[in-house]
Amino acid sequence: MNFFFDVGRYFSMLKRVFARPEKHRMYFKQLFLEIDNLGVNSVGLVIIISIFIGSIMTIQFAYSLANPLYPSELIGLGTRDTLMLEFSSTMLALIMAGKIGSNITSEIGSMRVTEQIDSLEIMGINSASYLILPKIIAVVFIFPFLYILSVFFGILGGLATGPLVGVITIPEYIAGIQWLFFPYYITFSIIKMIFFGFLVASVPAYFGYYVQGGALQVGKASTKAVVNTNILILLFDLILTRLLLT
Repeated sequence: MNFFFDVGRYFSMLKRVFARPEKHRMYFKQLFLEIDNLGVNSVGLVIIISIFIGSIMTIQFAYSLANPLYPSELIGLGTRDTLMLEFSSTMLALIMAGKIGSNITSEIGSMRVTEQIDSLEIMGINSASYLILPKIIAVVFIFPFLYILSVFFGILGGLATGPLVGVITIPEYIAGIQWLFFPYYITFSIIKMIFFGFLVASVPAYFGYYVQGGALQVGKASTKAVVNTNILILLFDLILTRLLLT
């Protein structure tokens, strides 16, 4: 019963979020603040994680393909395709759900329990649209760029680590990442990132917007938001993969 109640209230909130803004200038200013707060501040974390994951995957592929019958180029190809198709989209979205999602829930939830949202409503401002819409647009806008950064630095990490530990040479690795390249993989993953960005922003915003109680309830709402967002990301990953790759 709570599931259907939450789903109905979630879509009811989205209807308010996408209502016509009162003052466009105010929304644009808030949008750039959210892009900086939610997107730009995540770049460093994305780069560090991607470099290490790219390095680890290169070493793992090298040992799993340690057979003279397999060409060494498969190591670079496997690292590239894993980054492009799954890690830099789905796994990165799961990580960002923890960082960005909890941030959104705690920020909006704190405003709810301190009655700041009620004050906005009293002043005649559509609080759902003012607080949530810039966050959704910012995350949807920045996620494809984070994906591209993740793929680039993941491949770069493999390029640096593979030759360093002696599992592959630089020419073999470069040949591998160029071998059997399908540009549609990038298109597919960017489409996924747009969907994931919407989920990462809207679902935590829902839990924060309707939280009741005090600081303890805000903390519980943040945890609940991250868990539910991760489940929805995996569900949509399955659906989009089935629709777009087959």
